[in-house]
Amino acid sequence: MTDQIEYEVVVGLEVHAQLLTQTKLFCGDSISFGAEPNTHVSPITLGHPGTLPKINRKAIEFAVKMGLACHCDIEKQNYFARKNYFYPDLPKGYQVTQHTTPVCKGGFIKIRTGNTEKKIRLNRIHLEEDAGKSLHDVDPQNTCIDYNRAGTPLIEIVSEPEIRSGEEAFAFLTEIRKLVRYLEICDGNMEEGSLRCDANVSVRKKGDTALGTKVEVKNLNSIRHVKKAIESESKRLIDILEQGGIVVQQTRSFDADTGMTFATRDKEDADDYRYFPEPDLTPFHLKDDFIEKILHSIPALPEERIKRYTSELQLSEYDAAVLTEEKAFSDYFEKIVATGPPSPTGEARPDDPVGRGSGVRLPKAAANWMLGPVRSWLNENNKEINSFPISPVQLAALIELVNSGQLSFSAAATKLFSQLLANPSKDPGQIAFEQNLIQESDALVLARLVDKVLATHADKVIAYKNGKKGLLSLFVGEVMKLSKGNADPSMTTELLSEKLKS
Repeated sequence: MTDQIEYEVVVGLEVHAQLLTQTKLFCGDSISFGAEPNTHVSPITLGHPGTLPKINRKAIEFAVKMGLACHCDIEKQNYFARKNYFYPDLPKGYQVTQHTTPVCKGGFIKIRTGNTEKKIRLNRIHLEEDAGKSLHDVDPQNTCIDYNRAGTPLIEIVSEPEIRSGEEAFAFLTEIRKLVRYLEICDGNMEEGSLRCDANVSVRKKGDTALGTKVEVKNLNSIRHVKKAIESESKRLIDILEQGGIVVQQTRSFDADTGMTFATRDKEDADDYRYFPEPDLTPFHLKDDFIEKILHSIPALPEERIKRYTSELQLSEYDAAVLTEEKAFSDYFEKIVATGPPSPTGEARPDDPVGRGSGVRLPKAAANWMLGPVRSWLNENNKEINSFPISPVQLAALIELVNSGQLSFSAAATKLFSQLLANPSKDPGQIAFEQNLIQESDALVLARLVDKVLATHADKVIAYKNGKKGLLSLFVGEVMKLSKGNADPSMTTELLSEKLKS
């Protein structure tokens, strides 16, 4: 058998993102998730004869926003089409979508796998309505239909077949989810079905330019499932070809329990859908000022923020990438940096990652607090940053207490941070004072403590002067004990070094 390494996997993804409008694409029915079945329906949703749809302007705006963020060309002359295919959960018996004039054409999304960056070109982004939901576990004899979701506005993001592995597909979907959340046009929740993915998978011998026969794996509801489905399906296709078989174009589903795909039906081609312009909806024209206004509403996206964090704030690529994974998390970090007072330039010591009076830059200290104590609390409590009780202003004040040397990092992270979580309305400095956490930085007071420690450990002083320099940490620890943990470590170390020279 030919080694599978001789084959190339070719994947194109079709990603459906449910838009965060208040109402459906062609009527005023609510699209809120979790309602009782068939309570968000009207004569238009149910396709009653004589009803006329009306286009949701906000849905068009969201589609254009996604297109601009993906470097697409915006189609100004648009119309909707009927896709004639029997959907049991679409009452009209057809789907209203865009065919000849997708609202966004071309564009690309950058992905990174390992140290490799790659642009995945897009074919199109178009608007369409969602179908309802078939329920197979309500009645043992019948399939029940919930039409609440029918007519929900979607954008379908169609990539060119330029994805070459499950890992690249994983990265592509991750970027899309990040983008729609930054743009606030979709919550990206795959578990609730607001982001879904179909994968078109084929294989060919390396060096071939013609595309192989593809299969479409439908309705993948997690990014990990997309990766696993592509890996499983590509192996199946290679095995068929190696055994002399013929790949049949078909639609398949993915079984997460077995990690395998299974056939559901032979796949139709576009001609089978008999597209024609939707007669009940007039074409719509997008004006330049409408597009320009949307362009100016787009926030700084992850790529732009990463560049700024690494160049202006001098953060590492890793820190910048993690900080920008979620917009709200990144926004919180930026508020700390904007709120906090300027700090002297300096780098954190390896033994002092968050900075305790060592001149650590505020952005670096803020990043380490965000990626350390803050993220740990969020993970432990299964919360998002919007639910974090400490405000950016308060956290900036806490960081400044450490950076200015008034508070040790240990005291800040283990004591003050938890106190502030329990009392989020209180001032960090006030809590530190009440809890006797403020570091002793009076040189005269510290000098007396240093003298007392050196007198008590005269034998260790002799050993230090004879070359056992590691004893310095013992002296620092003894001073810390005498001060009940409040001695400034930097000043203490400096005073001890001076005393031990004499």
